[in-house]
Amino acid sequence: MTSDAATAANATSTTTLPRTDGASGAPGAPAPGAPVHGLGASLPAADARAKTEGTFPYAADLWAEGLLWAAVLRSPHPHARILSVDTTAAAEMPGVRAVVTHQDIPGETLYGRQVVDRPVFASDLVRHHGEAIAAVAADHPDTARLAAAAIAVEYEVLEPVTDPEKAFEAEPLHPDGNLVRHIPLRYGDPDATGEIVVDGLYRIGRQDPAPIGAEAGLAVPRPDGGVELYTASTDPHTDRDLAAACFGLEPDRVRVVVTGVPGATGDREDPGFQIPLGLLALRTGCPVKLAATREESFLGHAHRHPTLLRYRHHADAEGRLVKVEAQILLDAGAYADASSDSLAAAVAFACGPYVVPHAFVEGWAVRTNNPPSGHVRGEGAMQVCAAYEGQMDKLAAKLGIEPAEIRLRNTLATGDLLPTGQTVTCPAPVAELLEAVRDFPLPTLPKDTPEEEWLLPGGPEGAGEPGAVRRGVGYALGMVHMLGAEGTDEVSTATVRVHDGIATVLCAAVETGQGFTTLARQIVQETLGVEEVHVASVDTDQPPAGPTTHGRHTWVSGGAVERAAKMVRTQLLQPLAHKFGMSVELLQIADGKITSYDGVLSTTVMEALDGKELWATAQCRPHPTEPLDESGQGDAFVGLAFCAVRAVVDVDIELGSVRVVEMAVAQDVGRVLNPAQLAARIEAGVTQGIGAALTENLRTARGLVRHPDLTGYALPTALDAPDIRIVKLVEERDVVAPFGAKPVSAVPVVTSPAAVAAAIRAATGRPINRLPVRPQAAVAAVPKG
Repeated sequence: MTSDAATAANATSTTTLPRTDGASGAPGAPAPGAPVHGLGASLPAADARAKTEGTFPYAADLWAEGLLWAAVLRSPHPHARILSVDTTAAAEMPGVRAVVTHQDIPGETLYGRQVVDRPVFASDLVRHHGEAIAAVAADHPDTARLAAAAIAVEYEVLEPVTDPEKAFEAEPLHPDGNLVRHIPLRYGDPDATGEIVVDGLYRIGRQDPAPIGAEAGLAVPRPDGGVELYTASTDPHTDRDLAAACFGLEPDRVRVVVTGVPGATGDREDPGFQIPLGLLALRTGCPVKLAATREESFLGHAHRHPTLLRYRHHADAEGRLVKVEAQILLDAGAYADASSDSLAAAVAFACGPYVVPHAFVEGWAVRTNNPPSGHVRGEGAMQVCAAYEGQMDKLAAKLGIEPAEIRLRNTLATGDLLPTGQTVTCPAPVAELLEAVRDFPLPTLPKDTPEEEWLLPGGPEGAGEPGAVRRGVGYALGMVHMLGAEGTDEVSTATVRVHDGIATVLCAAVETGQGFTTLARQIVQETLGVEEVHVASVDTDQPPAGPTTHGRHTWVSGGAVERAAKMVRTQLLQPLAHKFGMSVELLQIADGKITSYDGVLSTTVMEALDGKELWATAQCRPHPTEPLDESGQGDAFVGLAFCAVRAVVDVDIELGSVRVVEMAVAQDVGRVLNPAQLAARIEAGVTQGIGAALTENLRTARGLVRHPDLTGYALPTALDAPDIRIVKLVEERDVVAPFGAKPVSAVPVVTSPAAVAAAIRAATGRPINRLPVRPQAAVAAVPKG
């Protein structure tokens, strides 16, 4: 089950998707007369049945003749010097076929998708709890785990650096130093001031992507001395190149085959899980499988950056923003990973979707001995949204203005400038979105229903008393960027082939739950009028399509599929156009039929194909961007997407327990390509945001991860899911995007935590400045009498 689909399935909330005919209906229900194929149809995923029935093959289900099992030895310390590693006892255990350490790596010993700074196996220093030291292959999984535990490692335990503020003065934790990146943003007049000034200090916790299935993979050696890796990679070509470098092989001798991905909300598979597999397969000459435990998954993959934010907002007497000053500190953990990208987003969006004439922001990302941080939906943007929206609530309170009103007075629009100096050229209906959620009817109060039917904070049979429950309403506006940023070369390649009336799409864009395979089918149906469309599985024998982040496959890979399909369409229509003496542009395909503008020509697509095999390959590359300069200025983003959320919460102000009653969402989507799929993705994003707001925090104590399991890490359940009302979808197409569509999953994740925090603030009167919100922070004095 994919992450978006599973989150939606796990929730018992009600999602209301606006219908084009203005009528109300079931969640995601198509309007009467809505298309059943092509763009705009609620086409179900081709693999939905297999996933719901449990027959879909994931990496953990794979098998091969002569299979060996792998286990990885991980450091119990967040910071230590390795004095010795003795693998003798492990190697001599019956059933053990190989033990590998850093000394057994034939190629590069470091890897990294953006910064090559992370060792495959620690050799001299351990820099975070759970860092890999060695790996074992054995005949049985239990033997492999016992052998890994039998490896004797002598450590000199060192004092960990876990406070990112202290990393500036601490001894270097890495040869590259502790500072990953510093971005100073300078925009406007530094001497500008406002009549009203508010300050705030905010802390955002470490959210884990918590994929439904833990990491798993299978490595199979090839006769030519290469290896095939079967994993749930979200960026197979980059993973292949990194693995090949470590194996000391040419990239064409390493093949990555993408298996079923059990959900992804960022970088699904860290190469640190894949490279040991390949090393063991090459060493033993046998297929080797690794299925990580949930604890290993928590310790090994990247998390959302914990962030410390200091803000000062200046406004005039009418509540219009004058200047924003901010300091943003991201905890990158032990290695750089995607921290540079996350920091760029945090700094660029530090003021939110508001017009700010003057902005001065300092942003840093630093290494610590905490768990690694990296790509998680809305990275950077989510953290600053919680902070700048907290500031907007403070301004509203100080000025005596309604929270929604002060936001409306400052909203960004098309043609305005970001603090990076970039002009917002895409649709930016921010005010329209906010007005939609503000004007949507509020849910009924508990007093209007019998007391025995009340849903109190704390769940059924909770300890709370109705008299201690206060209701709060909070607003938040959020924004994310689309595609990569700061000069990233975004490109994807796709091939469309039609034979015997069946179309096949080949594109290395990985389906992670975001719905790309369904979209690809819809594009081909729309363009060619062919109903049966298959999307081939992904491997690195295909041209690269890039990583699965920032909604890029909807734009870049979907654009490549569309271009290839249009080329095939021309091949199909050209003979007919020539026969009737007209141009291809005068022919149209609809409902499986080809007709001319004057009605002279009318035939079916199947008749026109007549056994032909047609195919075409095309690329899509959006317009280029540029890195932020030394003052944080530059056209760094291809496009932007916006969202408004109104949260309604009930808070037991004696116990500090919170129940989210309703989330009203209005979103800028460009164009609805699949109504049901879009509703599920928004619902999943909102639910993930609620987790970040209330429960999800991978806790550490002096660098040691506490309770790395799904008991200690509290994900939202069906009991935590509120009613989610999608009150408005603005379909103002972005002219530079294929189909005019925008990504939809990340921006509700960014916006929802800030809205929940604002609602708790309204209910309690407490300064909610930390996410997730601790119960003690939501406790307020109960009025006497």
